[in-house]
Amino acid sequence: MGRGSGAAPVSPRLALEVAVLALLAAAAALPSPAAGVNVTAVLSAFPNFADFARLLASTPVAGELAGRSSLTLLAVPNANLPQSPSAFAAGAGADIADVLRYHVLLEYLSPSDLARLPASGKLVMTLFQTTGRAPSDLGAVNLTAGANSTVVVRSPAPSPGSNATVLGAVTAVPYNLSVLAVGGLIVPSGFDLAASESRPPPPVNITRVLTDARGFNVAASMLQASGVASEFEADEHGAGITVFVPTDDAFAGLPATDRLQSLPAERKAVVLRFHVLHSYYPLGSLESIVNPVQPTLATEYTEAGRFTLNITRVNGSIAIDTGVVQASITRTVFDQNPVSVFAVSKVLLPKEMFSRGDSDSTTVAPPSAAMAPGDAGNEQTPPTRLSSPPDLHGEDSESLAALMTAKGASWWCIGLMYLQLHLLLSLV
Repeated sequence: MGRGSGAAPVSPRLALEVAVLALLAAAAALPSPAAGVNVTAVLSAFPNFADFARLLASTPVAGELAGRSSLTLLAVPNANLPQSPSAFAAGAGADIADVLRYHVLLEYLSPSDLARLPASGKLVMTLFQTTGRAPSDLGAVNLTAGANSTVVVRSPAPSPGSNATVLGAVTAVPYNLSVLAVGGLIVPSGFDLAASESRPPPPVNITRVLTDARGFNVAASMLQASGVASEFEADEHGAGITVFVPTDDAFAGLPATDRLQSLPAERKAVVLRFHVLHSYYPLGSLESIVNPVQPTLATEYTEAGRFTLNITRVNGSIAIDTGVVQASITRTVFDQNPVSVFAVSKVLLPKEMFSRGDSDSTTVAPPSAAMAPGDAGNEQTPPTRLSSPPDLHGEDSESLAALMTAKGASWWCIGLMYLQLHLLLSLV
C-alpha cells in the first residue's frame, strides 16, 4: 500500500529529452538575427529624425536593410538635413539612394567602440560598397578620433571630400542595430562636390523634390505618370523655371464638377504645364514682379496670350489668379537657381479649359480650337446643363406641354367612367 502511493521514478534519458525540447522551443520563440531590424520603425520613436526616416522609406534602402543585421546607421537630424536632400546629392553627381547607403555601416559600433578608436582611425565598409559602383575601397568610411573626444566620419580618399561629426548615440538594438547621429549628409568618394562645380549641374528632378517634401503625393504621381516633368529640363538650362505645386489638401478640395482626374491625358498634361513659368523666380522676385501676367509652359502649345497667370501681392501674400481660381503661395519647397518650387493653396485651373459656374464652382469647358492638335477631339465632355431635345424649342415645346395636359385629362375621364360602371354592375 505504501509503495502504490509513491511517484514513478523518471528516467534520466527522458528528463534529458524533455530539457532539450524545452530549449529548442525557447530558441524558436526568439527573433532570428538574420531577420534584421525595421530601421524606420526604430526611428519613428525619435521625431528629430523623422525626415531622415522618410528619406529611407522613399528609396529602396529601407527594404535592403530588412534582411541585414549588425549594422550602424549614421542618421542626420531634421535640422541638419539640406532643404532638398535629392538636389544636394544630384549637385554632387550622386543618387540620393547611394548617399543613404553610404550612411549604413556594415558593422555594429557602440559609443564605447568609438571611444577605443586607434590613432590611425578605423576603416568600415558601407552598404554602398556592396553595390559595385564604388571604385576600389572608396565605398568605405574612415572613422577618426578628433579633438575633445569627437569622432569624424570621412571618405578614405586622399582628396578632400565631405565629412560629418558624430553628434552622439541615438538608440541601439544590442549587437543588431546601432544608431548614431551625425552633423550632415556625407557624399561617397568619387562624387566630389568641389569637382562638380566645374561642370554644369544635372537637371533638378522635380518629382523627386516633391517626394522628399511632405504633402505633394498627388502632384508627384501626376507628373510621373504624365511625363511632363521630363519637359522641364530644357527650360532649366535656359531661363530656368518656377513651379507652383498644389498640396494634397488642394487636390482634395476640388469640387466634383471639376473632373480633373477624368480628363484625357493630353488635356491633363496642359493643366500640369499651366503650373510652370518659363523663368526662374525666387520668392523675393515674385513679390516685386514687374509684369503680373506671366506665360506658362502651356502657352507653347497654344496661341499667344492664352494660358497665362496673373501674379500679384495681396495682403502681404502672393496671389495667383487664373481667371477661374485664386490661389496663394503657402511656402517655399525648393529654391536653387535655376529652379524654384512653391506650394500653392489651390489647383490652378486655366480659364481656357474651365468656366466659373453660378455658385462659384467650376465646370469643364469644351476643348478649345487653340489647344494642342492632340487635345481637340479626344474628349467627349458631358454637357454642363440640361437642354431641350432637338426641334422642341419655342412654340413647339409649348404645344407639347398642352398636348400632355390634354392627354392627362382624358385618362381621368375614362377612369371615372369605369368606376361608375363598376358600381352599377355591383348593384344589379
